[in-house]
Amino acid sequence: MTAPNVSADQNFQLQLAGYAELLVRVGVNLQPGGKLLVNAPLEATELARLVARSAYRAGAESVVVRYIDEQLARLRIDEASDAAIAYVPDWLADESLKMIEDGYSFLTLDGSDPNVMAGADPERQAINAKVRAQAMQVVSQKMMGFEAAWSIGAVSIPAWATKVYPELDEAQAESALWRDIFKVTRADVPDPVAAWQAHIARLGQVRDWLNTRHFHALHFSDPKGETDLTVGLADGHVWAGVEDTTAAGVRIVPNLPTDEVFTAPHRDRVDGVAVASKPLLVRGEIVEGIRVRFAGGKVVEASASQGEATFLKLLDTDEGARRLGEVALVAASAPVAQTGRLFYNTLFDENAASHLALGRAYEFTFSADKAASGGNDSLIHVDWMIGTPSMSVDGLHADGRREVLMRGGEWAVKGLTL
Repeated sequence: MTAPNVSADQNFQLQLAGYAELLVRVGVNLQPGGKLLVNAPLEATELARLVARSAYRAGAESVVVRYIDEQLARLRIDEASDAAIAYVPDWLADESLKMIEDGYSFLTLDGSDPNVMAGADPERQAINAKVRAQAMQVVSQKMMGFEAAWSIGAVSIPAWATKVYPELDEAQAESALWRDIFKVTRADVPDPVAAWQAHIARLGQVRDWLNTRHFHALHFSDPKGETDLTVGLADGHVWAGVEDTTAAGVRIVPNLPTDEVFTAPHRDRVDGVAVASKPLLVRGEIVEGIRVRFAGGKVVEASASQGEATFLKLLDTDEGARRLGEVALVAASAPVAQTGRLFYNTLFDENAASHLALGRAYEFTFSADKAASGGNDSLIHVDWMIGTPSMSVDGLHADGRREVLMRGGEWAVKGLTL
């Protein structure tokens, strides 16, 4: 949204306010009388206040903002005792559960330094991440079951911006990253909420069509790369994407941006080789050049050209960490991909390419019991990108028939207009 006869700073303020409105009205879709918890980095005070304003104007009864200093997490890994690394207070999960019970919606403003954990001890990181995941598992299950409304947006901060735009000075990089955030979330158009409703309808038709096909598997092949992977789909799998509905009947958009449709693989029916098309940020460390081989659903070989120790520690989290919990399709021309930038942030990078997720499968991607349907379980759920502009994806039926889904990284389904 570019208003005429206003300065660049005024236009930025207009877009930032529109973005806050989008997060409240579309992201968590806050209802009159609702309550909102906002988790934000220290640098996000301006956006957090605009979110609070939008929330109160939407009729919020309570808005709580909590600021996160990620340097404290690094200090803990570097300086804390072994006992402190493995400690999570009992009240942490209890507090979140009480807020869910009280009807709070949860909004995360995501902005972090991709290098914050560079050089940190991977063993201590793995221990801390595992005990926290264990402590918060029941909270995660309730969130993934949409017992509460939740959404994740983004905020440009200097450390992240200069990683994405290393050729610019800090102020220029922060401004450039804000432009990207506004562009890929459609906050730069005159009516962002209307633009999102149109996007929800477009991507929703793909999701709904896929749910009529009942594919047995998906086959990914890249003539310019090594990826040649068959992902068996869980019995009674359900395709999801764009929006979800909470237990209270509120329609929300959990991720802004979002350009994916996704479902659950069968934990025992994944075979072949997958090569990451983008670096992955794992526990604060950048992992590049990921190559894995699956057999019978399990990662049996894994390597990375950078950050391999951290990646292997991730795979060793538990037995389910070596199996897939999600397979997602994203057009190579999606808005995030059009920026031409690597964001070192899963919220953005997963919406630039088709991807897989190691670990837990979401319960809402099954029409029947998750375990009986072949769904995977784990303490982790980590997305990593395999899609490229040269990738082909076919849907495979149980009788061997193939249907074209994507060619050259783009949707190629007959009868669907995208």
